[in-house]
Amino acid sequence: MSEQAENKPVRVWCDGCFDMVHFGHANSLRQAKALGHYLVVGIHTDDEITKHKGPPVFTEKERSKMVRAIKWVDEVVEGAPYVTNLETLDQHNCDFCVHGDDITVTADGVDTYHLVKKANRYKEVKRTEGISTTDVVSRMLLMTRQHFYKGDKEYEVEKEHSSVMGQDKAARSPWTGCSQFLPTTNKIIQFSEGIEPKPTDRVVYVAGAFDIFHVGHLDFLEKAHQHGNFLIVGLHTDPVVNQYKGLNYPIMNLHERVLSVLACKYVSEVVIGAPYSVTADLMKHFHVDVVCHGTTPVKMDINGEDPYALPKSMNKFVIVDSENNMTTEKIVERIIIHRLEFEARNIKKEAKELAIIKQMEDQLEKIKVGSC
Repeated sequence: MSEQAENKPVRVWCDGCFDMVHFGHANSLRQAKALGHYLVVGIHTDDEITKHKGPPVFTEKERSKMVRAIKWVDEVVEGAPYVTNLETLDQHNCDFCVHGDDITVTADGVDTYHLVKKANRYKEVKRTEGISTTDVVSRMLLMTRQHFYKGDKEYEVEKEHSSVMGQDKAARSPWTGCSQFLPTTNKIIQFSEGIEPKPTDRVVYVAGAFDIFHVGHLDFLEKAHQHGNFLIVGLHTDPVVNQYKGLNYPIMNLHERVLSVLACKYVSEVVIGAPYSVTADLMKHFHVDVVCHGTTPVKMDINGEDPYALPKSMNKFVIVDSENNMTTEKIVERIIIHRLEFEARNIKKEAKELAIIKQMEDQLEKIKVGSC
């Protein structure tokens, strides 16, 4: 091999639906980027996803925007074919394709990566346990309070009355069924930049729930980041979020929200369990130059006081207009309105996965019998 070939950057291809873009997607892309130098991500069209899986929650435009903002992604290609082919890899000068160790098939049950696998241009990374688009959609349909309980149920999603969503204890598919998310310090370290602000940096602070991280959050963080060059996001605890949002929010627990926000390229640091009211200690500790808030109304603290009173008194408070009216509530509305379609999608997905598992088990049994 020539020296020029050895020094050639390794270009990695990933593709997918990337619906309800969550930290599981981000973790897969992080692992893929680690296998090379430059990561190209292909996004399937809404029509292709509807044909093979069922209707996506986010539009192609929204999904592409979210993926572009994941810090390990270098390039996004829209309209990627549902079955990954060698022509696509060659067109974008990619050496190989990477996907998680779950199974993705077409509407006809064909492995979407069979072509690149056959050509030995396919590599696998470990899927993130405890999170999937199906799981997140299911939580919104169930809207159970269990998902932010403390104690022995802190990281569990209630599994009752949900057999249609593949969430009950009988759910057999290892990919569609809901599993317990187990946060670790190592996972947070993998997602974190691990950098401190320089003395010359202008530090921006924002705070909120950032539940079901979406394009509205993304546009706000991009605008907030423009007020400085080191953006810190304070994430409120689950009970605090429930206190000011009510109903059964948050849908994702604190540790899940931490990873989702850390994956965003505009975010430098996250404060886990930030106080609802911005305090003098917080401002001093992080050397905050400006505190930003969106155009949505500010809920008063439990003592009736404005949580942003201090930065306002210091002339360090700015209202940021994201020019995007997307909210977590609107995403939930999308799910509820199309409930039957999403339930049918998830039932179909689990049935295909179970059929493939049965096929794999039958093949293994034949090999065992043949070796006897």
